[in-house]
Amino acid sequence: MGDGTKTQLVSAIHLQEVELQEKPAGKQQGSESDKADQTFTVEDAVETIGFGRFHILLFVIMGSSNIVEAMEIMLLAVVSPEIRCEWRLDDWQVALVSTMVFLGFMVCGVLGGYVADRYGRWKVVCGGFIWSAYFSLLTSFAPSYGWFIFLRSMVGCGVAGVSQGFVLKTEFIPAKHRAFLLPLATIFWMTGSMLIIILGMLVVPTLGWRWMIRISVTPSVVLIFLFKFIPESARYNVSAGNVDAAVQTLQQIARMNRSSLPAGRLVEPAVTERGSWRILLNSSFRRTSILLWYSWFVASFSYYGSVLSSSELLEKNLLCVTNPDREHQVKHRHEDGLCYCIPFAFDDYQTLLISCLGEIALVPLNIGLLNVFGRKMSLTVLQLMAAIFFMLVNICTTMCIPPQPDLWGWVSVRRSVGSEE
Repeated sequence: MGDGTKTQLVSAIHLQEVELQEKPAGKQQGSESDKADQTFTVEDAVETIGFGRFHILLFVIMGSSNIVEAMEIMLLAVVSPEIRCEWRLDDWQVALVSTMVFLGFMVCGVLGGYVADRYGRWKVVCGGFIWSAYFSLLTSFAPSYGWFIFLRSMVGCGVAGVSQGFVLKTEFIPAKHRAFLLPLATIFWMTGSMLIIILGMLVVPTLGWRWMIRISVTPSVVLIFLFKFIPESARYNVSAGNVDAAVQTLQQIARMNRSSLPAGRLVEPAVTERGSWRILLNSSFRRTSILLWYSWFVASFSYYGSVLSSSELLEKNLLCVTNPDREHQVKHRHEDGLCYCIPFAFDDYQTLLISCLGEIALVPLNIGLLNVFGRKMSLTVLQLMAAIFFMLVNICTTMCIPPQPDLWGWVSVRRSVGSEE
C-alpha cells in the first residue's frame, strides 16, 4: 500500500470520526430548533399548569365578589318594608326600586362586557367594586325616594361590572375543574344573602336601614385591596396583542402552582374585532346566543322574582298559614285608611334565612349532574325542576287575611297588636 493510499485512508478515518462527533451536536441543535418551532395557546398553558395554589386564591377572592353581589341584591328585600314606611310608598313605587336596580344592571352589563373585551377584565371588575361601594354608601344618605332609586340604579350598574369577575375566574380555571368549581362558587352567593339578612336582623331594629347599608359596604372596600393579587386575563392580553404580558402572567401562575409552561412559545392570533355584538349574531353563534340569552332570562326572572317577592309576602302577611293568630292579621289604622306598613319581625328574618339555606341542597346535585350528564342535560333537568316547583307553589294560595274595604293609607311604624286602636 503506497504512502498516498495510506494518507487517503487515514484522512477518511479521521473524517468519519469527525462526523460521528458532530452528529450529537447536530441532533441537539435540531431539537432546540424543534422546540423553538413548537407553539401553544393560552388554553394549552392553563391545562398544562393545572390546578394549584393560585386557583385557590382566585377562587376565594373572586368568590368573595359573589358575596358583595348577593348582599347588594338581597338588600332590596330587607330594606323594602323600611323605605315603604319612611317615605309612604305605594306598591308600584316599592317595585320600581328593584326595577331601576336591574335596569342599571342590564345597561351597564352590556357596556361592561364591551369595555372588558376592549380594555381588560380586571379593570372592569375592580372599577365595578369601587363604583358599587361608593354609590351604595351614598344610598344610606338618600334624602328622598327619588334620590334613593337613582343611587340604587347606580349600584346596579356597578354590580354589573363586578359580575365580569365570573369571566375572569373561568378563563384561569382548567376545563376539567370547571364543572366542580363554578357550581361550588354559588356557596359564596348564599353566604352574601345570609349575611345581609343577619345584618338586617341585628342592625335594622336598633340603628335603622341606613346603618345597615353603611356596614354592608365593608366587604367591598376590603376586596378592592385584595384585587392586586389577581392578574389581568391572559386570554385578554393575547387577544389585544400583548403576548409578553400574557406570558408573564402564565409564568407567575406556574410558579405559584409549582408547575411549568408547555414547551415552545405562546402564539395566538390577535383579535381585531373585540367587544363587537356582531360576533354573537353571526351564522356560527346566532342560535347559541339566542338560546343562552333566553335561558339567562328565564333563570334571572324566576330566581330574582322568587327571592324579591318573598319580602312582599312577609311584609303583607300573605303567607299560607293555617289558623293564623291575631298578629298575623293585624292592620294598622290611620285616618286615611289602611296600609301594609309592617316592618320585618325576627320571625320574618328567620324565614328569609331559611329560604336562602335551601339553595345549599341543590349545590351537590348541580355538581353531580354537570359531571355525569354534562352541561346541556343539567340545564334541561334543573329548568324542568324549577318549573315543577313553581307550579307547586301555586297550590298554596289561600289568603290568611280577610279582605278589607280599603288598602291604601299611611301609618306610623308599629307592629304591636292593637297599638293604634
